[in-house]
Amino acid sequence: MLAALLPAEAQQWLAGHVIDQQTGDSIPMASAVYQEHFVAVASDVHGRYRIARHNGWKLTFSAVGYKSRTITVTEKTPATQNIYLDQDTKALGEVTVRARRQRYSRKNNPAVELMRKVIEHKRKTDLSQRDYYQYTKYQKLTLALNDVKAKTLEKKLFKKHPFLREQVEKSPFTDRLILPLSVDETVTQQIYRRDPRSEKSIIKGEKSAGVNDFFQTGDILNTMAKEVFTDVNIYDDQVRILQFPFTSPIGHGAISFYRYYIEDTLKIDRDSCIHLHFLPNNPQDFGFRGDLYILKDSSYQVKRCELILPHQTGVNFVENLHIKQEFQPLPTGEWVLAEDDMTVELVLFDFIQKGIAIRTTRLSDYSFEELPQEQFRGRQKKLIDPYARMQDSVFWQQYRSVELTKPESQMDGFLGKLQRVGGFKYLLAGLKLLMENYIEIDKNAKFDFGPINTVVSSNFVDGLRTRVSGQTTANLNPHLFVKGYMAHGWKSDGNYYSGEVTWSMNKKKYLPHEFPKRNLSFLSTYDVSAPSDKYLTHDKDNVFAAFKWAQVDAMMYYNRQQLTFEREELWGLRTLASLKTEWNKATGTLAFLPLNRLAQTGTAADPVPINPAESPSINFRTTELRAEVSYCPGALYVNTKQRRVRGNWDAPIITLSHTFGIKGLLGSNYGYNYSEASIYKRFWMSSWGHIDFYTRGGVQWSQVPFPLLCMPPTNMSYVSNKQTFSLLRNMEFLNDRFVHVDVNWSMQGKILNRIPLIKKLKFREYVGVKMLWGALSDKNDPALERNAGSCVLMAMPATTKLMNPRVPYWEITAGIRNIFRFFEVEFVRRMNYNDGVHTKNGVRFGFDMTF
Repeated sequence: MLAALLPAEAQQWLAGHVIDQQTGDSIPMASAVYQEHFVAVASDVHGRYRIARHNGWKLTFSAVGYKSRTITVTEKTPATQNIYLDQDTKALGEVTVRARRQRYSRKNNPAVELMRKVIEHKRKTDLSQRDYYQYTKYQKLTLALNDVKAKTLEKKLFKKHPFLREQVEKSPFTDRLILPLSVDETVTQQIYRRDPRSEKSIIKGEKSAGVNDFFQTGDILNTMAKEVFTDVNIYDDQVRILQFPFTSPIGHGAISFYRYYIEDTLKIDRDSCIHLHFLPNNPQDFGFRGDLYILKDSSYQVKRCELILPHQTGVNFVENLHIKQEFQPLPTGEWVLAEDDMTVELVLFDFIQKGIAIRTTRLSDYSFEELPQEQFRGRQKKLIDPYARMQDSVFWQQYRSVELTKPESQMDGFLGKLQRVGGFKYLLAGLKLLMENYIEIDKNAKFDFGPINTVVSSNFVDGLRTRVSGQTTANLNPHLFVKGYMAHGWKSDGNYYSGEVTWSMNKKKYLPHEFPKRNLSFLSTYDVSAPSDKYLTHDKDNVFAAFKWAQVDAMMYYNRQQLTFEREELWGLRTLASLKTEWNKATGTLAFLPLNRLAQTGTAADPVPINPAESPSINFRTTELRAEVSYCPGALYVNTKQRRVRGNWDAPIITLSHTFGIKGLLGSNYGYNYSEASIYKRFWMSSWGHIDFYTRGGVQWSQVPFPLLCMPPTNMSYVSNKQTFSLLRNMEFLNDRFVHVDVNWSMQGKILNRIPLIKKLKFREYVGVKMLWGALSDKNDPALERNAGSCVLMAMPATTKLMNPRVPYWEITAGIRNIFRFFEVEFVRRMNYNDGVHTKNGVRFGFDMTF
């Protein structure tokens, strides 16, 4: 039965593994050569070889440190056989001695000189030098369980459910048994114009099936898989894959990053090529090792390339990565990429079943004819044909360059059967809850209950707090959405609510925050919070945020009604306009004390009420118009049921906003103008990781009470939060103009991976610095005598102090990421404004999952 699962090799090929006779280990990069005919291949990282059958020719297998073995290929030679090589101890000794005597040198090195020529001539191969081009790209991405053992297939589960056994197949890329779980197919027309420069991807067909369909937010799997296992262009200086830039072996900085060795001269498809091997100077850096096959003529064109990720590279979750590309000439003479295959073997933990991602890409129908200008209208780079997901079998028969395997073609039926298996049913349900943080109330997923992590929380005013929340989905109505919550504070006996109605002008798949937003929404909320909670990137009722390093007792009740229109363009522009009215009441240790209600003998710092029987704290209302414009070209978003998450952080973000407070409108007590701008950018430092730079600045132009001043973003929980200060207390500094700078350098283990023993842990170090500069103008300083008796200004909270405009506040951070591959710990130190009552040092924890 097991043999039936292993497809036979075609008779025109010979394949198998090259194996060490003594140890039984596979031998990577072994050569299989028809020496008299200049035809050769190299085994992959698993020792697997595959070469064309030529009956009557002699085939020689060799590897450094092993005795060569030659066989004569005949009709009786089996299509699949393993080749065992004996170790050559004499040869090994010679290699060792020679390696110690010689050092790699780029000077007078023929391999380096060859690569200089390749790099010099790569501009001629660059299609972007053409006035126009277009081609069709077919891509198939398969996610599967990897390395399914034969003994696993004999277990009760597989015997009881034969469809599981039928889903197992042998991977032609790794020779291991795999169990495909999802397959995604895309047909794209790529078009380009040089002047004015424009490039667009028009998706003509999309088709997806598998376990991702089980999740309502299953596009996370496909979207992130395509982002992580993206297309590779070796003619770029930097190859971006696994969300990291790797130096290309033919990039302009490649000669200083890699070492090159000429291996042989051979023929590939009748083209005479120079076989060149390369590897990084330091195998722990983010780089490839592999082989280039370069045409032996004046074009210096790459005929074939194979890229392999060295095991020493500190990349998470990747056991093996192999990329193979083939370039072919067009009838007009141009060389173009025709095949691009990637295999990534993944491992989360050693005790968990391994996974594999197989990306197969074929490019065809190249043309350099002039294209109609109408095709380049609009700024969006990615267009989706309205019928892309409705293409019939005739379409796929025309464009499917690589046929689906039997398990891939029966994926829909497999998923249905899998959900009826008891163990898998509960496992999938658990994964669904973990990933989505919501529970689907009905079978058709028209209403979701959640987020689950906000059901129980706590704060200073409410003590224990319970909350019930939920939202409707596009399965009820693809344009109209409702969400909200009801909460109760058991210490305060307070009841709270929030309700939001959204009308989406474009049809949504599941939730209104899907890109691009074209939404009109109305929100009504009554709740209690700390003033700085508005800066949190997570829900303020998140149970994990309840653990704080200091008590947050300055809080306020708010009753907010807000009407918002938000529009996003496919090319990265986002515009927002909102009208908000909000009522505020102080609670806890917070008080809103207008200066005109203080006695003549009192001061702003030590207020004395005019009438002690009268409550000194007032309630106030604001009504404001807000406009915001942001630009984020090339941003990638993935949708969870709770919010939209950035899929990458390479795209810059520029944001401008202005808020206009209107006194008297809907009972507003104050008029004001507030402007703000922010910039985010990530800078890659080659093998030294990346630097994230973020800066935000704002000005409150008007005289306002302290709740409307510029408040620094603080995070007083033990959970790390990006772009917030970790050791500032709530409202510690209040200014009417400020600049906030946050710089974080993640070195990706550049230092720790060079320390013996520690490098095995694959820790990744990072350092950061945060700065806040601020100033409070005289018109907003309640301590000045000129402002005494003001009906606008309020007494500052007792914990608030003025900043010295010449002395910015500083925090520094040093941390380690990738602890057990998921966690991070950082040490934070407060550098100034220490008066003995503040915490100078702190430790924060976070969750971080990256390659």
